[in-house]
Amino acid sequence: MQVVACIKQVPDTTQVKIDPETNTLVRDGIPFIINPYDTHALEEALRLKDRYGCKATVISMGPPNAEAALRKALALGVDRAILLSDRVFGGADTLATSQVLTAAIQKLSQEEEVGIIICGKQTIDGDTAQVGPGIATRMNIEQLTLIDRIDWIDMESRKIRVRRKLEGRSECIESHLPAMLTVVREINQPRYPAVAMRLSSRDAKIDVWDNGVLQLDQETTGLKGSPTWVSRIFSPERDQGEILGEGINNPQEIASLVVNKLIENDIFTL
Repeated sequence: MQVVACIKQVPDTTQVKIDPETNTLVRDGIPFIINPYDTHALEEALRLKDRYGCKATVISMGPPNAEAALRKALALGVDRAILLSDRVFGGADTLATSQVLTAAIQKLSQEEEVGIIICGKQTIDGDTAQVGPGIATRMNIEQLTLIDRIDWIDMESRKIRVRRKLEGRSECIESHLPAMLTVVREINQPRYPAVAMRLSSRDAKIDVWDNGVLQLDQETTGLKGSPTWVSRIFSPERDQGEILGEGINNPQEIASLVVNKLIENDIFTL
């Protein structure tokens, strides 16, 4: 059985720029990293490989330079790395992205069963948390989100037990395989690559699949297949603050000053 980790290469900065004509990210001169949540997805795939003997495969959709993220995954110990790269995939929103990733996973499953798909909870550049559930919906499989622990997998009964991290509580769930999991940071501590693995990953093979391999309708991929787009990204301007009174040293005074300030600005009336 294969465990597939989906990872994304994201900008290592908040000062990103958007091309005004295409509404896509300007990548020139920006350093990139593996999306932090995806590093935990990758680590969990490797732990399942160590624990159950699964084959660990990593997939990323992006431009040719996303190969660097896949080499890091190979250095950590994944068995196979696949880059989905084609100009027709460019500018995709979450809907079009899940379309391409689903097609690649389905193609993989023709070679060997894909029992578990693991994604990070969300990406730091989009923060939508939609791609993982989108894959599950397209594949019509179970989706288990916000996972902070995998308790066990029963290969014979094709079941998995996980714990979900919810607001103020946790939830334990048993589900059938195949399943898609999105994981949170608390699930594990990502490992570091060994020097020997890092050196061998430099020459390791990375499969590059374009649309000639996946055979998708170009109207459903990239910008053409994206009903949503980013119109603007900006850093909010900081408002000038004001310090009133002596804080905890004189709480009655500060309370009076705050009330008076609210009244002066017509925010509060007595």
